Amino acid sequence: MRPVGSKYLLEEPLGRGATGTVWRARQRETAGAEAAVPGQPGETVAIKVLKEELANDADVVMRFLRERSVLLRLTHPNIVRTRDLVVEGDLLALVMDLVDGPDLHHYLRDNGPLSPVAASLLTAQIADALAASHSDGVVHRDLKPANVLLKTDADGQMHPMLTDFGIARLADSPGLTRTHEFVGTPAYVAPESAEGRPQTSAVDIYGAGILLYELVTGRPPFAGGTALEVLHRHLSEEPRRPSTVPEPLWTVIERCLRKEPGERPSAENLARGLRTVAAGIGVHANSAQIDAALGVAALLAPDPSPAPVPDTPGAADPTQVLPNTGPGGSSAYDPSAATSVMPQTGPRGGGADPTSVMPPVPGPEEPHPWQSQLRAARDRNEQTQVQYLDPAQDPLRRRPQRQPQQPPQRQQPYPPSPQQPYPPAPQQPQRRQPPQRRQQPPPPQPQPYAPAPQPYAPQQPPPQQPPQREPRRRSANPVRIPGLGCLKGCLVMVVLFVVGGWLIWELTPLQDWIAQGKSYWQAIGDGISTVTDWISQIGDAKDTADQITEPPQ
Repeated sequence: MRPVGSKYLLEEPLGRGATGTVWRARQRETAGAEAAVPGQPGETVAIKVLKEELANDADVVMRFLRERSVLLRLTHPNIVRTRDLVVEGDLLALVMDLVDGPDLHHYLRDNGPLSPVAASLLTAQIADALAASHSDGVVHRDLKPANVLLKTDADGQMHPMLTDFGIARLADSPGLTRTHEFVGTPAYVAPESAEGRPQTSAVDIYGAGILLYELVTGRPPFAGGTALEVLHRHLSEEPRRPSTVPEPLWTVIERCLRKEPGERPSAENLARGLRTVAAGIGVHANSAQIDAALGVAALLAPDPSPAPVPDTPGAADPTQVLPNTGPGGSSAYDPSAATSVMPQTGPRGGGADPTSVMPPVPGPEEPHPWQSQLRAARDRNEQTQVQYLDPAQDPLRRRPQRQPQQPPQRQQPYPPSPQQPYPPAPQQPQRRQPPQRRQQPPPPQPQPYAPAPQPYAPQQPPPQQPPQREPRRRSANPVRIPGLGCLKGCLVMVVLFVVGGWLIWELTPLQDWIAQGKSYWQAIGDGISTVTDWISQIGDAKDTADQITEPPQ
């Protein structure tokens, strides 16, 4: 378990996103007055630890501290409440309520799209949360199903809880926006965000329209192989109405996905319009509810004063001009004005002040911790220095020296007994003596002194040396031919084939067959007939010999 600050302990990770990791944590003591929710010891909370590159950015840290009050006062039944903000060294963390439930992205992937009525009512609750945040001047800017958690109540009903408020504002620092150019996910980003135009709370309405489209169809309206292709479709293409989307609901989606921010409805009007559509497209809707759903376009009025998004960090806090307290009382600042001289306060008109003890001069101020971290990151990114290496020390150029391994010596606890040069003589049989009475040994007498130790220990035998391997003898012929073993085998086989062919040529009638021009099969047939005739002649000769040797009867 890892401590976060002095009041929280991280237990296990719950998820990882683009800006940080969400942990299940436990509160070990009551938070102070700086927290929105003091909490109780042992209470389970969720803590989002921001990534290291955000924590190491001094502008993000200052924005984090400046917007603490805005995030802590943002409360709504459909917003995950931010309880506390932790700043400790290189760690930035948001302490939030723990919502036990899946996010909307995983729920759609596991269960498929929702019905038009359920999608309308769920998006209406999200619009209520956006209306509350827009009234406080907070724009989410990254509305997507992954940032909507589904909380299950005691009665089994699920309610959407919008999370990650203010993360986009914290991540929108100069060092990061130069790389990403916009804050958000490409599939849900508004056209003005993609083009770099001024942004207002209308970007959240555009994200709500894409989320509503995905809830009823299972996929966002604009997709592509790359982020650039997706952004181009957001700027140039109009969404197409699927056949499963009712006409009143499509009117709401089309109005939310307008390219111009001023044509999109406000969050409050969007929630009212979605509830009207849900009542008119249900199976139990009456004629008045159906007519109200068909005329939902009249309810989708745009926001007359949308909440602006600062273009640059600190744009929401204008610079204040201090009044000029000079002698003239003028508020204008003149950089070319003469340096004013402080009046002397000595006792004698223009005399110098008496000697006084000066306060101790403070030492040089230490660098800010964020500056030291930035300097450490800059040092890590410095170019690698190349140093000259002696070739004798280069392991790639010198051959490794192999040292002969000594076999382990077996330690003998006792020295071996000396061998007898001659076998022992056979013992003579002794006569049987009569049994004698055993005498008891005398009792041991106490010795006044202990026995003196031996001056020398028994000599240990010398360690056995491993047998020396005989050096390899070199052949008389110093010239080595690569592959000579294979060449010898080939030469032997060639000689055998030549000798065998010569024997077959001389000892078989192969010459006669070739001279007579017979084919292979004719020669085989003649050979078989010759062998058959020879066998039959031998049989006839045997019969004749038997007839001659038989006696006449």
